[in-house]
Amino acid sequence: MLTAAFVILGLALSLGAVLAVLHLRAPGTGAVPMPLAALHGLFALAGFGCLLLALRGPPRGLETGTASFGAIAATLIALAALAGGGIFVALRFKPRLAGALIGVHATLAVSGVVILAAYLLAG
Repeated sequence: MLTAAFVILGLALSLGAVLAVLHLRAPGTGAVPMPLAALHGLFALAGFGCLLLALRGPPRGLETGTASFGAIAATLIALAALAGGGIFVALRFKPRLAGALIGVHATLAVSGVVILAAYLLAG
């Protein structure tokens, strides 16, 4: 289940990179395809759900000192999801704020996936 969470979140990360490039190519308009943004969000939530299910299983990473990496990754990804919701709202009401939120969202999401990779591969 942990591997599935990593793969699904990797797909969401890839779609997020495409969305970021599309947003940067159309400055001022913030026009990104909403179906692609929705797919990005669905992949991210599905991967987050798989991660939560995997964390309910037996503990891993005790020997390597990475036992808390799963919880840290889940927290970062949950915060990224909240920032993603903020982006959606900001694009509707305050488009200038959306750019900053995209940076925060990307930083949290990439950090969470990198820590998840360490948890998966070292644990």
